[in-house]
Amino acid sequence: MPGTSNSDNVYTQRLRIETLAERHPEMSFTSLNHLLQIESLDFAFDMTRKDGATGVDGQTAQDYEADLQANLQSLLDRAKAGTYQAPPVRRVRIPKDGAPGETRPLGIPTFEDKVLQRAVAWILSAIYEQDFHSCSYGFRRFHSAHKAVKDLHAGLQELNCKWVLEVDIRKFFDTLDHSVLRELLHRRVRDGVLLRLIGKWLNAGVLEEGLLTYPETGSPQGGVISPLLANVYLHYVLDEWFLNEVQPRLRGQAFLIRYADDFVIGFTHEEDSQRVQAVLPKRFAKYGLTIHPEKTRLVPFGRPQPGESPQSGPSATAPGTFDFLGFTHYWARTRRGGWVVRVKTAKTRLRRAITKITEWCDRHMHDPPPLQWAKLRQKLTGHYGYYGVSGNYRSLASFFAAVLRIWRRSLSRRSQKAPLSTKAYFQLLERLPLPKPRIVHRWYGA
Repeated sequence: MPGTSNSDNVYTQRLRIETLAERHPEMSFTSLNHLLQIESLDFAFDMTRKDGATGVDGQTAQDYEADLQANLQSLLDRAKAGTYQAPPVRRVRIPKDGAPGETRPLGIPTFEDKVLQRAVAWILSAIYEQDFHSCSYGFRRFHSAHKAVKDLHAGLQELNCKWVLEVDIRKFFDTLDHSVLRELLHRRVRDGVLLRLIGKWLNAGVLEEGLLTYPETGSPQGGVISPLLANVYLHYVLDEWFLNEVQPRLRGQAFLIRYADDFVIGFTHEEDSQRVQAVLPKRFAKYGLTIHPEKTRLVPFGRPQPGESPQSGPSATAPGTFDFLGFTHYWARTRRGGWVVRVKTAKTRLRRAITKITEWCDRHMHDPPPLQWAKLRQKLTGHYGYYGVSGNYRSLASFFAAVLRIWRRSLSRRSQKAPLSTKAYFQLLERLPLPKPRIVHRWYGA
């Protein structure tokens, strides 16, 4: 928060809400909008990306900033008075990863709407961060995707889990039930100003190719508030239910790892895993959600026994593999001959990353090599930043080798003459070296 006395006062008031929420988990908060002040909107503006695509009004962050304080004051007045009109979300279609020819919708709110949503999310998180469990990782501070994968890895080994339930919720963000969401929010939040704003965002509508529609389900497309609303929804539908009702009734141990709407459950007993797999569709249907039958599966994942090998053992319980957050989890031999759970880049993610590099090089084939190098360097660094985890060096090396091949092919196509020679390419790489694979996130001895 900005270092003014007013902003310090807002921050102090938020800390008080956090303390009350932690001490009184059943308490409903009827007065929260006093935290919606110029200082909190200023903070939300600072935290909002300035280079994103524009919404239906075409206003950029630079346009809004030109008269920032007047714009924020007007926004605050309209939000408090109930006259703020949530604009429709502009929807565009982008290629769907791993599905050639298919697209997925991307919602783009207006810049001002993003600012207000971020301010409201900041206020509500004071309550819900005290409620959310440690099994919830998506869109939370200190609960990154890497922490989710690391904790999953630890749980699989420490509990000696033999079965993993890999679950897919069909179109979660499109099918989230508005009435159910309002009821769940009402358990902790009864502030009329904030609830009215959330209701407006839920009903704002979607503008696509000139056609305005009003979906009756789903969270605000592309909205800053959407991740928080999704976490609230699944906190009650899944996390609370699993921890308070499911776990106490199991014969063995089990643990849940959820990142937004992606989750897996590890079990020590097969019977427990089958019971939970059978009841999950009924539980989710109660709240208007559907478990995808083809993409949800129960995977044997126990430590390999003598005579077995991962993915190809002779018994029905020989360990398989499963994907979570872009990583394939599998059993592998250690240098001393023991077994350990490892992770590697999922094949679909690796293919997708290579395809994107190929497409980029094709589009920018005639750019000067130094400009190509700068962008490829950035892309490699970003790839290592996510997939550079302990034990995954081989996948990183495969990606690096693919980038080298693709860039050379692209450079060779720039001329009608002979392809770029190996010597010339190596000389170029000496002048413009691409970053080599590196492990960024070290969890255990690789």
